[in-house]
Amino acid sequence: MTRSEPTARRPVVVMGVSGCGKSTVATELAHALDAPTADADALHPAANIAKMSSGHPLDDADRAGWLIRVGDWLATHPGGVIACSALRRRYRDVIRSRCPTVVFVYLQGSREVITARQAARTGHFMPTSLMNSQFDTLEPLAPDEPGITVDVDASIDDVVANALTGLRNLR
Repeated sequence: MTRSEPTARRPVVVMGVSGCGKSTVATELAHALDAPTADADALHPAANIAKMSSGHPLDDADRAGWLIRVGDWLATHPGGVIACSALRRRYRDVIRSRCPTVVFVYLQGSREVITARQAARTGHFMPTSLMNSQFDTLEPLAPDEPGITVDVDASIDDVVANALTGLRNLR
């Protein structure tokens, strides 16, 4: 993948359920765009990590400060790309309240594909047992939300290429 010339770009959230490839796609997308990148998991307070690690899903109160930190990171990193679940519209609304120009890349995949990917991961705090809660919480992008949907049942290169094409078409 070749880097594109730096331009004034909108910040990007690569979103979806755990195991869909957010971190990998965000890293590759940021590389292709020559943009700063982060993983929203690193912005979680220790209490959230401990809760998820023990097999308990986060509730909205747990997410509130974290989503503000995600939006603030985007607002202070022009054109940045961050991997963040952003599963519900109201979560994306919080991010947008801090960074109104953000666009979303929703990584969509079937339960079967994503569950298999998550089961193959090692060293991540999100246990496979929380997969159902992720899909139960998920609200795909609504037609009035700025963003694109990319199918993850493809190679990482194809997913990133499709995301880049979709982002260019949003401009």
